[in-house]
Amino acid sequence: MRGPAEYPPGSAAPYAPDEALPEFPSLAVGAEPNPVFRLVREALRDLGRDASRFGTPAWNPLGDLVKPGGRIVVKPNWVFHANMGGGGMDCMITHPSVLRAVLEYVFLAKPAQVVLGDAPIQGCDFERLLDSGGLRAVVDGFLARGLPLAVKDFRRTVMKEEGGLKRVDEELRPESEYAQVDLGADSLLEPISRDWKKFRVTVYDPRKMRAHHRPGRHRYLVAREILEADLVVNVPKLKAHKKAGITCCLKNLIGINGNKEYLPHHRKGGADGGAGDNYEHAHWQMALGEALLDGANRIRGFPRLYRFCERVVWWLMAVAAKEDPSVQIDGSWHGNDTIWRTCLDLNRALLYADTGGRMQEAPQREEISIVDAVVAGQGEGPLAPDPLATGAVFAVRNPVVGDFLGARLLGFDPARIPLLQHAGDDMRWRVGGAPPAFPDFQPPFPAALAPKGWAGYIEASRAGR
Repeated sequence: MRGPAEYPPGSAAPYAPDEALPEFPSLAVGAEPNPVFRLVREALRDLGRDASRFGTPAWNPLGDLVKPGGRIVVKPNWVFHANMGGGGMDCMITHPSVLRAVLEYVFLAKPAQVVLGDAPIQGCDFERLLDSGGLRAVVDGFLARGLPLAVKDFRRTVMKEEGGLKRVDEELRPESEYAQVDLGADSLLEPISRDWKKFRVTVYDPRKMRAHHRPGRHRYLVAREILEADLVVNVPKLKAHKKAGITCCLKNLIGINGNKEYLPHHRKGGADGGAGDNYEHAHWQMALGEALLDGANRIRGFPRLYRFCERVVWWLMAVAAKEDPSVQIDGSWHGNDTIWRTCLDLNRALLYADTGGRMQEAPQREEISIVDAVVAGQGEGPLAPDPLATGAVFAVRNPVVGDFLGARLLGFDPARIPLLQHAGDDMRWRVGGAPPAFPDFQPPFPAALAPKGWAGYIEASRAGR
């Protein structure tokens, strides 16, 4: 890690390096300062990638992970086209200047194909997303050089708001461009599958999820670009996350799945009494709101009726919140015992599913993570974060290590985040071994604000760290 640093201004897009580098003898040097390119380079160097040739024209830090002519997917965090709070986009998505530097090192490996892709939430306007922060200029620069780069939206379902009404377009990509990956009884969702009819993701028809998750069956719909890749370069944005505690290397893989109804995010009902994990305490208003939301999600073809039901749900939630300020409708609190299981399942699928979606005992592709934390997200991430400037970029081969580092950077206690607490567990198709002990360090910036459903629980200061 290096810092402090800032993103170069948008006027500097497509974010060329600000110094001549021996591994890029023909790459033009930009006029604007660009510390981010240097951070990415140093992160790969510090990881020991092709260490003996660093500083020479032959340095190729990803070259031993993929052969020339291979296929590479670069997976950013492109969750939404706008920050739903007031924090701006720098803390919201992977910054285009980071992607520019990462892609330069990807193309040093001489791949036959590079896909830059993600599956944002269904309401994301993908074209507006590409207009953010000079992202189009970055992509166009590689295409102008004749490099084999394709930008992909992995979603099959998109929701558009027109005149205050929400309309859903489905099956935008054929199902043949995906494979169902079934982890069966080895899924981490299996231990809670007695409640399989309660699995939910907030704005999707619950009947569709029941077809994919039940005892002995746990299927995900993974884009073929991922399954056919020889190397996946994960480029997450470090943020606090309302449901999972943080989003970094592990949570970012939610975006390899094409339909969100394959992704249990929480279980319907309150946690007290073992009824669910959507919120902590039972409230009649919340139970009624969940029932209305289920009904609304079954009638998405009637947008006016859906809007009415949605407004009633938010009113009921506001009433309940007067008694219990922690109440939210989408599993956004520290007792969510579902989302971490889904996240780890997808990490296992990425590593062990073959091109046909069948889980194998040996890893099927390589993975490396390069984390954009130059401006991290704090507070109500992932959709309404506020900025926390850290000036950090770091690279890891083990995504579990990356998430532990990310949590420590934010000032969160990894032992209080179920996603991290269980990521190193002994399981079939392991994501990574237990992370090593990290030395205590005090970052030269304040600890991040936790999401309100995690505040007073997740902070490392509670454990005296």
